[in-house]
Amino acid sequence: MIFDAKMEDFRRKARLVAGGHVTKAPATLTYASVVSRETQRIALLIAALNDIDIWAADVLNAYITAPCREKIWTTLGKEFGDDCGRKAIVVRALYGLKSSGAAFRAHLAGCMHEMGYVSCPADPDLWLKEQTDRKGRKYYSYILCYVDDLLVVHHNPKRIMDRINSFLPLKTDSVGPPEMYLGAKLKRKTFEDGTTAWGLSPTKYVQQAVKNVETFLKNNLEGRFSLPKRGNKPFPCDYAPEEDVTPLLEPGVATYYMQLIGVLRWMCELGRIDICTEVSMLSSFAAMPREGHLEATLHVFSYLKSRSNSRLIFDPKEPNVGESDFVECDWSDFYPGTEEALPPNAPKPLGKGVTLRMFVDSDHAGDKVSRRSRTGFVIFLNYGMIDWLSKKQSTVETSVFGAEFCTMKHGIENLRGIRYKLRMMGVPVKGPSYVYGDNMSVVTNVSKPESTLRKKSNSICYHAVREAVAMGEALVAHILTKKNLADLFTKVLYGQTRRFLVDRMLWDVFPSD
Repeated sequence: MIFDAKMEDFRRKARLVAGGHVTKAPATLTYASVVSRETQRIALLIAALNDIDIWAADVLNAYITAPCREKIWTTLGKEFGDDCGRKAIVVRALYGLKSSGAAFRAHLAGCMHEMGYVSCPADPDLWLKEQTDRKGRKYYSYILCYVDDLLVVHHNPKRIMDRINSFLPLKTDSVGPPEMYLGAKLKRKTFEDGTTAWGLSPTKYVQQAVKNVETFLKNNLEGRFSLPKRGNKPFPCDYAPEEDVTPLLEPGVATYYMQLIGVLRWMCELGRIDICTEVSMLSSFAAMPREGHLEATLHVFSYLKSRSNSRLIFDPKEPNVGESDFVECDWSDFYPGTEEALPPNAPKPLGKGVTLRMFVDSDHAGDKVSRRSRTGFVIFLNYGMIDWLSKKQSTVETSVFGAEFCTMKHGIENLRGIRYKLRMMGVPVKGPSYVYGDNMSVVTNVSKPESTLRKKSNSICYHAVREAVAMGEALVAHILTKKNLADLFTKVLYGQTRRFLVDRMLWDVFPSD
């Protein structure tokens, strides 16, 4: 019997499992893949945009609903009475077997196929099917599968849930409009103009995580560490984790540090983008953390304790792009014949169209030891934030220009993947993606065909971004640094600068004055 705690809400669970560690690993897939967080955010926004309902459900005793893929037998114990000592063949995918995850995933896929849904090539755990709502409008219904957690986007979700329940038993109390999903509260918000949007709030998860940390520190580590009393910001002022020379943590405490980093990273996935940069910095030292790194991590938890509330709203309203800021030029002399590659197997676009925007920034030589720069970008679908990144660059760039161009290339590649995913989901994409950067040299180089590159070391990034602009996939414009939302993902900010940016992406973090 195995005891564990659920990652989403820290509930304790116990299961009888098979000893899969003594069996040979299958040559093929052995795990159950999950729908990406990015796809989940897109689906929530598209549902609100097209006024489609969402229901959630949890499969009851998920794995054992699937047939076992391995030839496994066991000797029955005394609890089987007269059958004690007899050999029994395992016919269900018990927890613990190496192939159980894949067996359940294949069983679930059979259910989806039986219902007429097809797997999305851009995300195999998103299933779609063309439907017509009560008003005669055609759209795509989606079923999102995160192992045994299902999210159904449909104008009549009860009918879909009933059909799934005929294949796979669902937990009765889990079927209905979603309240909690993967550790975050999911709730509709109605704006003053009547527009509705889905909001994701990890408040409960954050509060429970802080409580768990306080309990652990009280009962362990002999009072060596504690949460700071004042946590009005994630990091102590002027703290640079790469310059920390405090003693290394002993193995047991270092393991706990890695657990804390995992909890914080999941918070970032759930929408706490206000700590992304700090968590990314601390993650770099998970292999060999120091006491100062643990104290900085506890400082983040202290901030979360005082700012536990947050909501990420996937607002479907059409953004005011201000197309006069973007310059379209004739690139045929420089990149002849270039055009955006459209997937030939994409489903017919249905429903309302969407607009993509991205803010990019870099912190040149921000790491004071390695002098590597930090990449940061945030991507919006209409007014809903669906993707973001704060990551140290893999090479040292000798100039601000080079660091900004590497960031721009990285962001453009992510945008390209999202545009592909949207098309494979049957979502109409309006025009190019609009990219905002605060480095005028980079903006000029990618917006004007006649601009030439003087730094040959950046030629790959240079041509990759310019070609994206030439094919009409993206347009780039300049934005003031103080208004660049990606600034929050490249450096540790304090005071009003930080609050200004957080308020434009998250709800409820700072109480209204």
